[in-house]
Amino acid sequence: MNKIATVNQIIPFSCVDGPGSRFVIFFQGCNFNCKNCHNPHTIDLCDGCGDCVATCPESALTLVSVNSGNRVIWNKALCSQCDTCLSVCPKQSTPKTLRYNVQQLIELIRSHVHFINGITVSGGEASLQLPFIISLFKAVQASPDLAHLSCMLDSNGSLSLSGWQQVIPYIHGAMIDLKAWQQDTHRYITGRENHRIFNTLKMLVDHAKLYEVRLLHIPQVSDFDTEIDAVAHYLNQLPADVRVKLNAFQHHGVTGDGLKWPACTEVDMLQLANALKARGIKNLVLPAAYI
Repeated sequence: MNKIATVNQIIPFSCVDGPGSRFVIFFQGCNFNCKNCHNPHTIDLCDGCGDCVATCPESALTLVSVNSGNRVIWNKALCSQCDTCLSVCPKQSTPKTLRYNVQQLIELIRSHVHFINGITVSGGEASLQLPFIISLFKAVQASPDLAHLSCMLDSNGSLSLSGWQQVIPYIHGAMIDLKAWQQDTHRYITGRENHRIFNTLKMLVDHAKLYEVRLLHIPQVSDFDTEIDAVAHYLNQLPADVRVKLNAFQHHGVTGDGLKWPACTEVDMLQLANALKARGIKNLVLPAAYI
């Protein structure tokens, strides 16, 4: 219960991060460096350099000395969300994070319990703070008033198999991103290989814990359309109740090379969806909007 997590954002009610109404915790930090990332400020952890402090027009940031070095403290009440701090950070990281222990999050979840069906941990990459997540889900399931809530993990799938073995007993399901089919394409988009993602998917299927596979369609960049036969063959081997969610690449929040890539239109998405349907994929979920 004394473990501490670095949290980027909490959304008390979400209908797109798992089944039903979800209490969603977005953890700071990611081990991928995706060119398509819509939230690049969630990738790196603030290193306490303090470059952002003097530039804050609302004086919402303070540099303090702690045992491990310096830390930037964010005063949420003073912040105007101008994001000046993000523009001056050499790492494009946000100092606008909060630290929670398990009990603090349990009490926050408890205050919304009558309006939610479950809890989803996301990121960044939530599995980087795996010991905290396990402690949190254990505490949820040990609380008589919270034990009915489903616990879901939204992940890029990079967690080791030994890591999954630790957390699987405490989750009801997982949503896994598959950024590309071919190894080279995946490495180009994310900076990492994709063999662990396929290992993750197999393990989750073996334990009946795979809720959703997410495919990101980037026209002319990702390869699901050019590798459609192989992709469809793979998806057809998954359990019939596993959702295949198609995500459309857009430019919102993206920086660097990703801004040069074409956005995914509804026409692009329907072409991919129809190609998958023609090859037997049925449990498809398409975007509600293209913005």
